[in-house]
Amino acid sequence: MRLSRTAGTFNIGVSAVASESLAFTSPDADDSFLRDLEEALGVKPYKTTVAGSHAVGSLVAMNSHGAAVSGLIETSEAAIIERQIPVVLLPDFLNAAGNNILVNDKGAIVNPDFTDAMVKDIERVLNVEVVRSAIAGCNIVGSVCKCNNNGCVCSIDATDDDIEIIKEVLQVKEVQRTTVNHGSKYVGSGIVANSKGALVGDATTPIEMGRLEDGLVLY
Repeated sequence: MRLSRTAGTFNIGVSAVASESLAFTSPDADDSFLRDLEEALGVKPYKTTVAGSHAVGSLVAMNSHGAAVSGLIETSEAAIIERQIPVVLLPDFLNAAGNNILVNDKGAIVNPDFTDAMVKDIERVLNVEVVRSAIAGCNIVGSVCKCNNNGCVCSIDATDDDIEIIKEVLQVKEVQRTTVNHGSKYVGSGIVANSKGALVGDATTPIEMGRLEDGLVLY
């Protein structure tokens, strides 16, 4: 696990997303952040925007099988991602895929407002079972959680029932409540992670780092 920042912010999970082998990040990512992705997560990073936005981590959800992406993405932007991994586009009204989907290689939890058709499309491309649920009273489950194939960290407001849902759907052994970046409940905004490692925003405290390491089973 490594402290990091990109483009002057510790909200690195807003700017970047990673799977077990690759990452997508905003075009303003500097060389030190790209190096952190390569060294800490063992991935190859690619720079892109999504719908002209640098909030790539908020607009893309990804596992080893595929990526769910904002349906507002431009054709040239989508081509960058599609050269690396299959893509499903989300409709406009719930297009922030990274905020609305919590996914690993075993399962996905999505915003309860997703339609049946959206769920089927996500299941097809990400190749996992998809379950609709709020976490910590929040429909944008990807913003309040971050997972890998071994564990998950989530908002301190997550209930015991939330944790059981996460364990069952994502098939992980460990789930840890925590904050990131010195008290933020939006855990997903401050982490880029896979099963090999994690980058966390550089405002994250040592106590938070310990919880993150335990929850993501990075020891």
